[in-house]
Amino acid sequence: MALLIAVATLVLLFFAFGSVVLPIKAVLMNLVSIGASFGVVVWVFQDGHLSDLLGFTPTGFIEPSNPILMLAVLFGLATDYEVFLLSRVREEWDRTGDNTASVAHGLARTGRIITAAALLLVIVVAGFATGGIMFIKLIGIGMIVAIVVDATLVRALLVPATMRLLGRWNWWAPAH
Repeated sequence: MALLIAVATLVLLFFAFGSVVLPIKAVLMNLVSIGASFGVVVWVFQDGHLSDLLGFTPTGFIEPSNPILMLAVLFGLATDYEVFLLSRVREEWDRTGDNTASVAHGLARTGRIITAAALLLVIVVAGFATGGIMFIKLIGIGMIVAIVVDATLVRALLVPATMRLLGRWNWWAPAH
């Protein structure tokens, strides 16, 4: 499933932005927030940290279907934020051809909207985290961590930094 999601993302982002580099970067950046989420889920639900505060009894393992469901949902959310940001960056790139200005402009145009969308989603998903069913609680906490990491660390820092460092290579595609 993970391979299917990654390949579909690579192909769709290539067609959307005409770049080979940006889809690869997008998949790698998505793994940062998903990896952070999985780490917290293991630390909390498998290892039992914060179990008293969150009101559950740790079992010492995580049901294998939970990370699979989280991966599908979180990869989609992270890709959505990526497409939104890259669309604005690409518009500016097409207009000016200046990578540095394009990244800054794209981030400035989308930063507040991505942050507001992430905050709204965290508030909604927090309802899952407060529920009494451990499976739902796990999904809620995992999603909150991934959304916060993705909207702050990944979209506001790592994506612009890597795009700035890659420069014109962001837009590289093989010759026709």
